[in-house]
Amino acid sequence: MALKSTVFKADLQVSDMDRHYYQAHPLTIAQHPSETDERMMVRVLAFALNADDSLAFGKGISSEDEPDLWRKELTGEVDLWIEVGQPDEQRIRRAAGRANRVIVYTYSGRSAEVWWKKTSAAVARTKNVSVIDIAPATVEALAALTQRTMQIQFMVQDGQAQIISGDTVLPVELTTLA
Repeated sequence: MALKSTVFKADLQVSDMDRHYYQAHPLTIAQHPSETDERMMVRVLAFALNADDSLAFGKGISSEDEPDLWRKELTGEVDLWIEVGQPDEQRIRRAAGRANRVIVYTYSGRSAEVWWKKTSAAVARTKNVSVIDIAPATVEALAALTQRTMQIQFMVQDGQAQIISGDTVLPVELTTLA
């Protein structure tokens, strides 16, 4: 018998002063049985960093044809394709061909460094792909916030991001690789 996804609910309040975007997003997040809390919370962080009324979760781990997150135009054209983790070069090239912009969020410390050394040349040949690494300490603290029902505030000001959940204030450490 196949295991079912675990459903999480998050009330995400985004205050992005750099983009002048202020919105509440009630999120329903399906965590695949093989997905870690770290990866799921990185998907939530990626949503917050790119928050938009049209941004939606894809099928993620269980799909070859959909990203973790994406934003489509009304015409059906894919404007933004977001991958979480360490996708292979072929998947990145396919995403770059299908979307106007691709962002890859890596998050697993040393293995992300190894992946980047192997993949950086292929990414350099694509003009519409960005790669952002999330510090291991940020990912660990994010995973500690995981609950079936979450209240999360995400704030950005002057390029600095932070997450607030209950009494926890978590600065978000990001490094742009490409």
